[in-house]
Amino acid sequence: MKRGQLAFLTGTHVVNDMYQGAVPAMLPFLMAERHYSYTAVSGIALAASGLSSVVQPLFGLLVDRRHRGWLIPVGFLTAAGGLTCAGLADNYLITWLCVALAGIGIAAYHPPATNQARAAGGQSQRAMSLFSVGGTLGASLAPALVTLVVGSFGLTGSWLLAIPALVAATLWAAQGPWLRRRGHTPAAPPAVRGAVVSGHRDDWRAFGRLAAATVGWSVPYVTVTSMLALHIQRDLHASAGLGATALTLLTLAGAVGTLLGGWLGDRYGRLAPIRAGYLLAVPALATVAFAPSASVAVAGAVLFGLTMFLPFAPQVTLAQDYLPTRPGTASGLTLGLAMSVGGLAAPALGRLADACGLRTVFVLLVGVLLVALTCALRLRDRLLPVPTATPEPVPLPEPARKPAS
Repeated sequence: MKRGQLAFLTGTHVVNDMYQGAVPAMLPFLMAERHYSYTAVSGIALAASGLSSVVQPLFGLLVDRRHRGWLIPVGFLTAAGGLTCAGLADNYLITWLCVALAGIGIAAYHPPATNQARAAGGQSQRAMSLFSVGGTLGASLAPALVTLVVGSFGLTGSWLLAIPALVAATLWAAQGPWLRRRGHTPAAPPAVRGAVVSGHRDDWRAFGRLAAATVGWSVPYVTVTSMLALHIQRDLHASAGLGATALTLLTLAGAVGTLLGGWLGDRYGRLAPIRAGYLLAVPALATVAFAPSASVAVAGAVLFGLTMFLPFAPQVTLAQDYLPTRPGTASGLTLGLAMSVGGLAAPALGRLADACGLRTVFVLLVGVLLVALTCALRLRDRLLPVPTATPEPVPLPEPARKPAS
């Protein structure tokens, strides 16, 4: 494991996914300052998440054809610029377009960064969980950062949210010599991976089952992160601060779950944390849906974040082993689906929340998660070798010569 390279990539993941977590954290402020409805803010969630889920596999295809590490800094810089402009705009359409631009930047980052993290960590599930937890940590920091900045200066102060991306971009520009001194090598190109895993074809049927489970993961997670703070404030009559705290605790619990899932995957195999995560997430989400008080809802949200992220890192490496000749596409689809496709359902769920309330939406999400659990229980493991140097050929012994007569 190349720890220096992995640590640096994890840091960039913190920055990138902080902007993804900042979108749901900004929704209450958009509703308060601009008087948007549930349907309107759900449309903004669609702009960030739904569009990202569509374009992220396309970036995966680009990365499979050629190493494009420059997409990593371009991705988080675009995300920061889009989110900043969304806070400064006062028109709904412009706000929507700016958030959509941020979603594209978030999508561009993940395939090349995930390939580099897998190359740095090898087959270790803990290595992938460390990289993944960077994104979870970034998302967990976003509500506190948005509350501090926007709560203090209003939406016009959102330009301050771009500072982390500018710092990370500066470090990225200076990191080349630092990584080379520590043995950095870029992610293996597709041709090399194909040679290493020759004889192992892409298993699209198994990947389809994993993708279905991931969609069933995404819809509840994205919806809960978008509407949890509103549910605690409006349905359970708690303060805005407690709503933001609940969202922060949910994502922090997700970070713990990601690390725990990587450890369980190395110790008991990848399927153990995947199945356990989906199984335990169902009662956790039911607790949020039927919570009689804000404190119970917060406890359920913490358990929900912990269990939902147990499968996260093992799912990424399993997807890459299902599609060994297309690692960028595999990571683009799984990460795109996992963190983005739930936004496609946001407008419909927003309309349902306007008509029937948020509690009804959460009950529906329990049913969606049960479908994902069914798909997860049908998954099978597939362990393939990671790219390595071609071994030296071993010389054969010369045949014994007959003695001269």
